[in-house]
Amino acid sequence: ATLLSIGALARDFALLPQQMALAFAAGLAVQVAWIRVLRIEHRGVLSALITCFGLSMLLRADSLWVHPLAAALAISSKFVLRVHGKHVCNPANLGVIAAVALLPGTWVSAGQWGQDIALAAWFVALGCIVTQRAHRADVAWSFLAAYLGLVALRVLALGQPWTIFVHQLANGGLLLFAFFMISDPMTIPNRRDTRIAYAIVVAIAAFLWHFALFKPNGLVWALFVCTPLVPLMDRLWPAQ
Repeated sequence: ATLLSIGALARDFALLPQQMALAFAAGLAVQVAWIRVLRIEHRGVLSALITCFGLSMLLRADSLWVHPLAAALAISSKFVLRVHGKHVCNPANLGVIAAVALLPGTWVSAGQWGQDIALAAWFVALGCIVTQRAHRADVAWSFLAAYLGLVALRVLALGQPWTIFVHQLANGGLLLFAFFMISDPMTIPNRRDTRIAYAIVVAIAAFLWHFALFKPNGLVWALFVCTPLVPLMDRLWPAQ
């Protein structure tokens, strides 16, 4: 809520209040509907709230119906796409990818956070709280180390100024992805060393998508493409 408020007020997000309200209304309604249909006990709406926040922070559209549709699809994926009790896809990631790939007039706006060091520091501070409480800080930090390490090697290889590396380091979208999307405990491997390997694979895929293929939205696409690896890793290297 804090991150979304800062973005909407200080960064002038291209997000209408109606879009955000519809996303939350649809996401929470679909969550409650699935809980009642499947008769699931002791399951609230906090997870759905997190997904709706992620969609609101990343997804942009020139119509009002895209956000609630993406939210409904994202929440439904948690109950439909499951392997051994875990989500196959990160709900917010799937909602964003589905909207961008299938719905007209949509785009991802991860770069709108700007490059302010102060804002980046807040992302890291708040992200540390979230990932430490979820016991999944290893994924976030491993991803950042691998991705920024590749960017540093590229800077050295091309003889570029280090301001380019600082530009990536202070990217709010990158930190948002590392601390609030890839670190989702329900969509990453159970074993610690496997989680670290998975984070490195996603970092390599994102780097190649952005700097080799020169396509936008490398972070969200890399996570989506690498998602099927998680059930395979859990099967090959099981853990609680």
